Amino acid sequence: MRKILTIIGTRPEAIKLAPVILELKKYPESFQSTVCVTAQHRKLLDQVLAWFGITPDFDLDLMEENQQLAQFASRALSGIHEVLGKVAPDVVLVQGDTTTVMVAALASFYKKIPVGHVEAGLRTNDRYNPFPEEINRRVAGVLATLHFAPTKRAAEALVAEQVPQGNIYITGNTVVDALLWTIKSPVTLDLGFSLDEKRIILVTAHRRENFGEPFISLCRALRDIAERNPDVRVLYPVHPNPNVREPVGQILTGHPRIHLLEPLRYEIFSHLMNRAYLILTDSGGIQEEAPVLGKPVLVMRNTTERPEAIEAGTARLVGTGRERIVEETERLLKNSEHYQRMASVQSPFGDGRAAERIVGILKS
Repeated sequence: MRKILTIIGTRPEAIKLAPVILELKKYPESFQSTVCVTAQHRKLLDQVLAWFGITPDFDLDLMEENQQLAQFASRALSGIHEVLGKVAPDVVLVQGDTTTVMVAALASFYKKIPVGHVEAGLRTNDRYNPFPEEINRRVAGVLATLHFAPTKRAAEALVAEQVPQGNIYITGNTVVDALLWTIKSPVTLDLGFSLDEKRIILVTAHRRENFGEPFISLCRALRDIAERNPDVRVLYPVHPNPNVREPVGQILTGHPRIHLLEPLRYEIFSHLMNRAYLILTDSGGIQEEAPVLGKPVLVMRNTTERPEAIEAGTARLVGTGRERIVEETERLLKNSEHYQRMASVQSPFGDGRAAERIVGILKS
């Protein structure tokens, strides 16, 4: 029996690792599955774990208000080191590009424990975009043994970095598994206002590299869109980081068709994506989720590590400039042919069986 320790820090990690954890549970004769959370994001993480019915075996509870990356990393390295000593796993599973991922890979390396990196090989080749994710995933990639690449392009990026081809597996992205499972489960969308009479523009924006003037610019663009297009309703679940909340509150509060929401439960947000007309985001995961649902995505960033969606035509990079965001949004609102071209693209991120493939590799 192989001991698998899965380490999770944030809500996106929990979403993308939940299908793998649930798949591991199907084979109790083959795996002893243990889950550790650092709680890099506390409340947002707990919501996702509850939805998927996952109870951590170890909860380091490391989150502090307005925490700095270096302080969190030092606490996480020490805490994960202790958990590794208690569990003595055969393989550590991590996902993506957070500080938790980088630190977990480093702690495992110190103990000579193989690391399986889910969603390996994503690159922008710009160390500060996204920040700090680009370096986090590169460090994890150097330290990992098993590289579960979501796409052929991600696998090619790993080969270019001289990762042995025998250690690279193209699996699809587990976010598709999680989303398809969630959309099949009915939920009640009671937000306190009607979703029927307007076209919904769903927004997420919270990237560190956008803090400051870029964030002010994109907020002003959102207000312009609402004021210029009376048939739309803008829904924006606002991240708790004060660098997000302050400009959002100052610029977007008070408009009758801009709804600033508290962070939504994963299942609610997934069904809201399914109801939306289009999505504006600086998130990584939503670039993968929206194409599965046939929703055009405007990416409010200058670079993306998910070029597959751009190349397929379901997403467009628009940066954070006020005029460009408004222009591209209104093109989708007013040009039905352009909208249909983006909405009808088949998702390049997998078929919903990524977790099954990953667990099959771990078995073999």
